Amino acid sequence: MIKRLALFLLLITLFVSCKDDNEKRLIAQEKERQKKEVIFNKINNSWRFRTIELQPKAQALIGDWSEWRLFFTELNQKPTSSIGAFQNKSKDLTKKAEVLVETIPNSLLIPEFKSRFLVLSTQFRSLELYMNLDDIPDEKVIYFINEINKQLASIELQLEELVRRSEVPKEQGEADLLRMLDTSRAVKNVPKNLEIVE
Repeated sequence: MIKRLALFLLLITLFVSCKDDNEKRLIAQEKERQKKEVIFNKINNSWRFRTIELQPKAQALIGDWSEWRLFFTELNQKPTSSIGAFQNKSKDLTKKAEVLVETIPNSLLIPEFKSRFLVLSTQFRSLELYMNLDDIPDEKVIYFINEINKQLASIELQLEELVRRSEVPKEQGEADLLRMLDTSRAVKNVPKNLEIVE
């Protein structure tokens, strides 16, 4: 009889402790859900990227650059359903930014312009990194969204600067001087007595 009573008390104690564990687990899950909801709302409210408004002449510089249009189409589509949608969007934007760097048109392939796109690509990689952490640091995500917007403004200013530079008239003889300074046009010194083996 004492054994049955002890067994009965043991079962009651076990049942109560399991119930407490379940309640603690449910409370922890609810806190985690609320935390993710707060992070989602902060990111959702901050997920606004700058659009670039170019003058017609600057627009002509990038007119045939289809990757540019695809990038901005992707950039302007805001996910709204969940954190997972924002994570997927950050991956897509990183890929599109990397394609932009690889496909810069020859007319824009100058160091000032390319470096801005490299920085933009790096910022999208950082955004993707922070978005895909288990515990998403919303301050860092918001920081990189703001930095990306600053970089987009910098790209817009650089395009406008290229247009302004192209409108400055060249002085007489300036084109010849620039051609003479171009080292890629220099004649290579190859001794006459060496034969080139093919």
